[in-house]
Amino acid sequence: MKIMHCPLNGPRNISEFAPGGEVTRMPEPSLTSDEAWADYIWMHNNHAGVVTEWWCHVPTSYWFIAERNTITDEIIRTYPASQLYTERMNFEQNAENK
Repeated sequence: MKIMHCPLNGPRNISEFAPGGEVTRMPEPSLTSDEAWADYIWMHNNHAGVVTEWWCHVPTSYWFIAERNTITDEIIRTYPASQLYTERMNFEQNAENK
């Protein structure tokens, strides 16, 4: 049985988790073309080696970050997203939504 450490819930069976893709910097929505936004959402590097990924503990809906080696599938470490994202992102409303 493969175990993943959830920063909130401790060690759990890997079947309780769902991957959410690579952690990448989000482009500025109001300055980004539709094509660039689609690339951000759907295109991933998928390189071999250690990657930083979003993961969700499904029973609690807790999202966190894991570093995983894609060659060996070893989970190197997991940590709360707040360690990487220290500030909230504020989105400006466009004139249509005000």
